[in-house]
Amino acid sequence: MHCPFCRANDTRVVDSRVTEDGSSIRRRRTCSACGQRFTTVEQMQLTIVKRSGASEPFEREKAVAGVRKACKGRPVDEDQLACLGQAVEDALRASGSAAIPAHEVGLAILGPLRELDEVAYLRFASVYRAFTSAADFEDEIAQMRRDGAARPAHAPDEAPSADREPQPASTG
Repeated sequence: MHCPFCRANDTRVVDSRVTEDGSSIRRRRTCSACGQRFTTVEQMQLTIVKRSGASEPFEREKAVAGVRKACKGRPVDEDQLACLGQAVEDALRASGSAAIPAHEVGLAILGPLRELDEVAYLRFASVYRAFTSAADFEDEIAQMRRDGAARPAHAPDEAPSADREPQPASTG
């Protein structure tokens, strides 16, 4: 570790602490050459292992880019996508493994995306799970309903209301 003040490479650790969320280590260091103290933060590098066996560093923006495509035309803003990206990264880090299979990234995306927007979730799931027919969509929607995730349909600017009186059915 080079000293940020004098660029000497002889520094020593004075104190180490794990951060509250456990995702990184904060180290207090001192430079043997100039005596200055400084802090470093070390974070585990997540590596994604692809089906081919190749590996690459996890990039949150790359995961969010795939979700952004599924959210095109949906009422999802960039802040929500950033939060989803953080949730995905947190979930991957919580696994405790530094090498994550690529399919685990997709699984980590599905849960938060389903909470964010069901239509975007179906779009993403259809690509991720390689839907081949309308029956695949029907099965996924049925599963969503069984899980209680499907919310009542309502107009985009209208919040669902439990105190709304039911409308009489029209007979034609």
